[in-house]
Amino acid sequence: MANHKSAEKRNRQSQVRRLRNRANKTRMRNAIKTVDAAIDAGSQEDARVALHAAIPVIAKTASKGTIHKKNASRKVSRLTKRVNKMQAVA
Repeated sequence: MANHKSAEKRNRQSQVRRLRNRANKTRMRNAIKTVDAAIDAGSQEDARVALHAAIPVIAKTASKGTIHKKNASRKVSRLTKRVNKMQAVA
């Protein structure tokens, strides 16, 4: 346990940040899962709508520093590629 005043404050700050990052990551994962579910169901319109809803959530998670900017870009790219591929097949 922290013994110095500054270390105690740092511990409090990191706990708050951890919870905030966890909430952001969970929100992002749920948005991605809705896109995945729509793709698996084969619904083109639902997949496109879910993708357009997920992209800002992923971007916001990156802008908050929870995930890296390039990680967010990669996630968006791969999701978009899957949705476009599904539409091209149909």
